[in-house]
Amino acid sequence: MPRFAANLSMMFTEVPFLERYEKAAKAGFTAVEYLLPYAFSVEEVAAPLAKYNLTQALFNMPAGEWDKGEKGIAALPGREAEFAKSLETTLAYAKATKVPMVHCMAGYAKGVDMAEAERVYKANLAKAADFFAPHGIKVGIEPINQRSMPGYFLRTLQQAVGYIEELGRPNIKLQFDFFHVQMEEGCVALKLRENYKYVGHCQLAGAPERNEPDTGELRYEYIFKVVDELGYPGYIGCEYNPKNGTEAGLGWFAPYKKK
Repeated sequence: MPRFAANLSMMFTEVPFLERYEKAAKAGFTAVEYLLPYAFSVEEVAAPLAKYNLTQALFNMPAGEWDKGEKGIAALPGREAEFAKSLETTLAYAKATKVPMVHCMAGYAKGVDMAEAERVYKANLAKAADFFAPHGIKVGIEPINQRSMPGYFLRTLQQAVGYIEELGRPNIKLQFDFFHVQMEEGCVALKLRENYKYVGHCQLAGAPERNEPDTGELRYEYIFKVVDELGYPGYIGCEYNPKNGTEAGLGWFAPYKKK
């Protein structure tokens, strides 16, 4: 049976961030993920995990000036020093939360020479993988669809898998988001099977609206069956926008929640 992580950046937003851990636990989740923890201290994001017996499944590395629209810097020429500095910051939070994988966002490559962006991206990704490997931490890369984020550097599974194979670091993993794959490429279950050996983390949302998984065109009952058949051991991150309030939309989760 699949296991799920509540995404606290998108779910339970009816309450302040640090109160969302309790909400997730009471709703039956055993794990959480979120985008960026860095507005809070290491202690503030670690303590609720122990208090509510939750596992930290994933979070993102520092991703540039998020409030100004940036979505990562790994593929941005001229930001290499900033990227290198972010590794130490990430590690402090990773150690405190015992997270197994961090998401390295590539960023927008608009107006950038693509060959240079690719060179910088590969160098930064290799640096991150080598930095985190001694700590047992994986580095996730996630193709993001161009409808949601036009101009994002990493957009297809083929592109992501190509970098994983070329760089040859065993701790670089594919972050397989069913929503993004459906919106960019389709054939979600088939592509999950084809690329499963690279997968380190999965995420879900209904497509195309990105609401609960029981909305939209994807049949998640079948996808969850495939996930089980493949023996996926991790959590599936619930990275969706609740349509009419988080708790009102958790009917899909009832068969899977902690009793």
